[in-house]
Amino acid sequence: QVQLVEAGGGLVQAGGSLRLSCTASGRTFSTLTMGWFRQAPGKEREFVAGIDWRGGSTLYADSVKGRFTIVTDNAKNTMYLQMNSLKPEDTAVYYCAARRGILTTAGYEYWGQGTQVTVSS
Repeated sequence: QVQLVEAGGGLVQAGGSLRLSCTASGRTFSTLTMGWFRQAPGKEREFVAGIDWRGGSTLYADSVKGRFTIVTDNAKNTMYLQMNSLKPEDTAVYYCAARRGILTTAGYEYWGQGTQVTVSS
C-alpha cells in the first residue's frame, strides 16, 4: 500500500505562484510513477503532470506546460508541483497520485486526499 499526503494549497492572486507537495509512505518512490491531477467544480478530474521516478521523465498537460514544474526529492520521498503564472482557471482541488508502471495520464492506483488551490482574478 501507498499513502499520499498533499500540502501547500491556498489562495493566490492571478499571476502568482504556489508550490504543492506530496509525501509518500509505504512504498519507495523508486518503484512508482507519480502524478498530479485536479478537479474543478462541475468538471471531471484531469491529469496535470507526471514524473517517472526511476528515469526522471516528465509529462504535462498542454494547459500547464511552461507554467508548472514537477520535481521529486527522493531522499524525502516527496514530490512537488511548482505552479507559476497561475490563472483563475487553475482553481481546483489538486490530487497527488501514484501508480506502478509507465508514465502515463491514466491508471493511477493510489490517491491523496486533495488540496484546494484558488486563484483570484
